[in-house]
Amino acid sequence: MFDEIMEKFEGSPSQQAVIRLLLERGFSVNDQGRVVSGGIEIPNTGIAREAGVDRRVVDSTTDAILADEELRRIFQNISSIPSLMDLAPVLDLSVLTVEVANADEPGIVATVTSKLADAGISIRQTISEDPEFTDDPKLYIITDEAIPGELLNELSSLSFIRRITIA
Repeated sequence: MFDEIMEKFEGSPSQQAVIRLLLERGFSVNDQGRVVSGGIEIPNTGIAREAGVDRRVVDSTTDAILADEELRRIFQNISSIPSLMDLAPVLDLSVLTVEVANADEPGIVATVTSKLADAGISIRQTISEDPEFTDDPKLYIITDEAIPGELLNELSSLSFIRRITIA
C-alpha cells in the first residue's frame, strides 16, 4: 500500500516527503484540507518545515489527497497512538527493537511476546510497523524490566530474526 500511495506522487519528491511525514506521524487530513491530529490542526508551515518543503507543497499535497477517493479514505481515517519509546529512559523501561527478514511472515509478534511472557517479563507496549507503510518495518516492545542476555540470545536465534537491539 505504501508503494501505491508513493507512486501517486512519483513526479514530486517534495509531495512524497509530505506523504511520508503524514504516514509516519499518523496525521489526518480533514475535509478542509488541513492536517490534523485528532481534532488539533497542525499549521502547514510546521508540516513544511519538518518535511523540508515549501508550505505550498503541503497545500498541493492535501488537495491531491482530497481529490483521490482512495487517498481521502486513508488520510481521513489514519490516527496516531502515543508511544512509550522516547519516554523509556525517563520511566526506566527497556525497548526491544526486532528487525526481521520477512515482515509478512505470520506469528512474529506472537512468538516474541510469548517468549517474553514465558520469562515473566511484563510488556508495557508493543508497536509493530506495518510492512505496507514502511520500507523496513520493525517491532518495538517496551518492557518494565531489562531483558536478560540469555533471552536475547534465544530471540536472536529465531529463524525470522535479522537483528535485535535493546535500549
